[in-house]
Amino acid sequence: MVALWLVWLAGWWLGALKSARTVARASPGSQLTYSIFTWIGAALLFFNAVRGGIFSAALYPSSPIAAWTGVALVVIGLSYAVWARLHLGRMWSARVTLKTEHRIIKTGPYTITRHPIYTGMLLALVGTVLVRDTVVGLIGFALIATGFVLKLRQEERMLTEHFGDDYRVYRQEVPALIPHPRQRRTDRGQ
Repeated sequence: MVALWLVWLAGWWLGALKSARTVARASPGSQLTYSIFTWIGAALLFFNAVRGGIFSAALYPSSPIAAWTGVALVVIGLSYAVWARLHLGRMWSARVTLKTEHRIIKTGPYTITRHPIYTGMLLALVGTVLVRDTVVGLIGFALIATGFVLKLRQEERMLTEHFGDDYRVYRQEVPALIPHPRQRRTDRGQ
């Protein structure tokens, strides 16, 4: 599983070299608000930063089925995030930014969720928690998820300020993180 994350990470940062020029970015202070949760969570989940006591306790009885399910979720989640990242192309940034010629992407995985990279990453992180099987891993996941939600809110604010009603309509049509079946509205003459 570690190899999956390392290959993903290498490709992720190589892809950053092709990002478009940034024209606006969130303040360093606002970046810190989500980054601190993400980095502390990653330290807990991936590096077993806290050992001993309840933090090292297993979440459930160890089983190969749980571990392989976790690996499968990591593969699916990272693949989904990569698909979204490739689809986003030069508009991607690790920070909350607007790029030159920024536009709302409403195709591919962006028809399923507004933030499919986070959706895929969260699925992969759930898989990692299943493999790690520790309380500290679960706490790490919760902190990373909190960081993602804080960052997502900053992105939503920036995109709404920049695109106005176009982004508000997109927000109403497509869920933020968790896909759900669309309910079709029919005109019944009312």
